[in-house]
Amino acid sequence: MFAQLTQFESPPVDFFSLTPLFILVGGAVVIMLVTSLSPRPIPGWFSTAVSVAASAGAAVVAMVLWNDVRESGPYSTVSDAIGIDGFSLFFTVLVSLGVIATALVGDAYVRREHIAAPEFHALLLTAATGAIVMASANDLVVMFIGLESLSIGLYILAAMQFRRPHGREAAMKYFVLGAFSSAFLLYGIALVYGTTGSTSLIVIRERTSSLGAMVSPSELLIVGIALLLVGFAFKVAAAPFHFWAPDVYEGSGSPVSGFMASVAKAAAFAGLLRVVVVALGANEGDWAVPLAVLSAISIIVGAVMAITQNDVKRMLAFSSVGHAGYILVGVQAATAEGMSSALFYLFAYTFMVIGSFAVVSVIGWDNGHPIERYEGLAKRRPWLAGAFTVFLLAQAGVPMTAGFVAKFLVIKSAVAEEIYWLAILAMVASVITAFMYLRIVMAMWARDADVDDAPRLAVAPATAFVVAAAVAITLVYGIIPDSLIEFTRDAVPALVAGN
Repeated sequence: MFAQLTQFESPPVDFFSLTPLFILVGGAVVIMLVTSLSPRPIPGWFSTAVSVAASAGAAVVAMVLWNDVRESGPYSTVSDAIGIDGFSLFFTVLVSLGVIATALVGDAYVRREHIAAPEFHALLLTAATGAIVMASANDLVVMFIGLESLSIGLYILAAMQFRRPHGREAAMKYFVLGAFSSAFLLYGIALVYGTTGSTSLIVIRERTSSLGAMVSPSELLIVGIALLLVGFAFKVAAAPFHFWAPDVYEGSGSPVSGFMASVAKAAAFAGLLRVVVVALGANEGDWAVPLAVLSAISIIVGAVMAITQNDVKRMLAFSSVGHAGYILVGVQAATAEGMSSALFYLFAYTFMVIGSFAVVSVIGWDNGHPIERYEGLAKRRPWLAGAFTVFLLAQAGVPMTAGFVAKFLVIKSAVAEEIYWLAILAMVASVITAFMYLRIVMAMWARDADVDDAPRLAVAPATAFVVAAAVAITLVYGIIPDSLIEFTRDAVPALVAGN
């Protein structure tokens, strides 16, 4: 037995390719070790600084790898289980920037709410590591490990508001429903493995291409695909699997809600894109139509339910459901143009929603976020109201914002594939949801506040920086989107070709 163990050969590993993961995990370890072993209390800014530095380092290394990939082409490591390509590096940069923004916004939040800063930031970094693993995975098992790393971190982050009843309720709902979605996903992986005999995305693609005449295995594969789609639909909060999102977003801390709506959603879409494009590209007919249906339902539910809410966080939660539907418009088109439009949408939406929840965290009240709390904000904090207006108009798809370009690109991809009904539905829903966004804008600019809550609106410099940066990104990529469009288009061919 021991003689056999000595013959084990470890797979070749390109450690530099995995450096972004090592940096993020190392940052979490440093935070926990220093704060645990220090004889004196460590100030909260230390955890924030380490989180920002680790995320920035991961983003810089990802850009260095991006240059290598453009020169030498995509490749795989760890027995082809991890893909290093434009797609994975795109999401590495996006996730790293999302963590930087969330850490800066969360710095003031954890102090105000008396939450342990080391745990908060360490969980952010570990969750981000799982998100990057999902975007890089060339194997279903590795993708599931990344998903669980992300999910476990989010469960605990949502539970950090345990002193409040809504926080405890949000954590419990998210944990229970998240476990159900993971079970669906794992069962789908098992059925796909039973059909193809492999969990490697590349091997699955090769073997599913030759299953056309095999009736029984094909039916088993279709069930597996359906379960995978259900599992991912839970994670991206696509209707009708969205019912956890409003309560969880409302009960969680505002920075955590922004992290869920941006980084977690981006990671789930990255996993979905890798599965349907790399592994199931030959089975487009089995997943394109279900995704189109999920897209339509999400757009309708997001639009109708958002305009009936009176709580701003719940409005943004249902808005997130609608945005998931718009991203699915690009995914279900099953073309390079559709995929690149989905990536552009994810990038633009990440900063719109993080900026929105950053503003919400400043307005934070102990008894919810009714729209009345935003009345007269333009008179009390005009720059904050102006920034929130930019984010809301961008989500509505107003021209000169990144949101408009994102919606235009996904609708264009649907029209190019002659899916006119979905394109028309998306445009009509944009008009409907505009009412919800304009309702908040009118409350800020056209109404006077009934109470003087100016002391509640002290804006930390770090939060102000995030809001300003998010506004700049939203406007710049709305006016000059060419560089980001090129970035997303460069990422798609590597995804389609595999590694």
